[in-house]
Amino acid sequence: MLIVLNADASAQEIQTVVDAVRSHGWDPKPMPGASRTAICVLGNKGPVDPDLFASMPGVVQCIPVTKPYKLVSRETHPDDSVVEVNGVPIGGKSAFAVIAGPCAVESRQQILDTAAFLKGHGVRLMRGGAFKPRTSPYAFQGLGEQALQWLAEARQQYGVGIVTEATDHENIAMVEQYVDVVQIGARNMQNFSLLRRAGASPKAVLLKRGMAATIDEWLMAAEYILNGGNRRVILCERGVRTFSDHTRNTLDLSSVPVVKKMSHLPIIVDPSHAAGVREFVPPLSYGSRAVGAHGIIVEIHPDPAKALSDGAQSLPFDQFREMLKRL
Repeated sequence: MLIVLNADASAQEIQTVVDAVRSHGWDPKPMPGASRTAICVLGNKGPVDPDLFASMPGVVQCIPVTKPYKLVSRETHPDDSVVEVNGVPIGGKSAFAVIAGPCAVESRQQILDTAAFLKGHGVRLMRGGAFKPRTSPYAFQGLGEQALQWLAEARQQYGVGIVTEATDHENIAMVEQYVDVVQIGARNMQNFSLLRRAGASPKAVLLKRGMAATIDEWLMAAEYILNGGNRRVILCERGVRTFSDHTRNTLDLSSVPVVKKMSHLPIIVDPSHAAGVREFVPPLSYGSRAVGAHGIIVEIHPDPAKALSDGAQSLPFDQFREMLKRL
């Protein structure tokens, strides 16, 4: 249930409602908004009687919430959420955001060259993997903290915000020290202990859709993070696994308008991991913007032929430059 209070409800009136919710053994989550304050009731096992709160001072109405994800749902938060990263707003009616960089950090020069290139083309957010969850234990696994240090140097020197993945409890605290956005990858979308830890993170979180996840499962994963107290969550559609084999995954662009209807959280698209093929990345990027995504995250590389990870889907700088013009 969502308990909506007057726009001018006093702090004491809000606290009285919070205490009343707690007295029933439920968890109240105040949700301040631009024009009202609402309190989301969590932890109830069945329907909540609206008469318990409807007559309390400051309360305007009590709205039943039908979705299992309460904090993520538009039912409890009708206005678009905007997550600002390094001065770049993502969500709502903000400009289309572009995050770009190599799949994996391979060398200091590679990262500094990429950051300089992005800055020169007005792109203020850079991705780069320091820890790489790979299907094969023999594949390149990333350079760990050394890579994070190079990313931090690129941010300091060129002013780009950094997005990189935390793969487990062992490295998320380290990642937080160096980056602006902590990515939870597709393989970890239902790593519930990691999601809870991300809920306590002081950093924004980029949550990728699992490769076989329904939209409801994806939004429930986001609910773990918001329930932990971190409301700076960006969803990322990156394709799902289907019977098709002409691309690495099947990019579900229909998820963008669906998610925007169901949730207030911003949603971006990763066409690189969806396609797995360089030539398909630009058209999928244009399609992402056309269906209303708030941005894209793409892989670029100074020399994709020599990339240690995902070179086949990484755009060289000249192709990325042309794609930016068309976007």
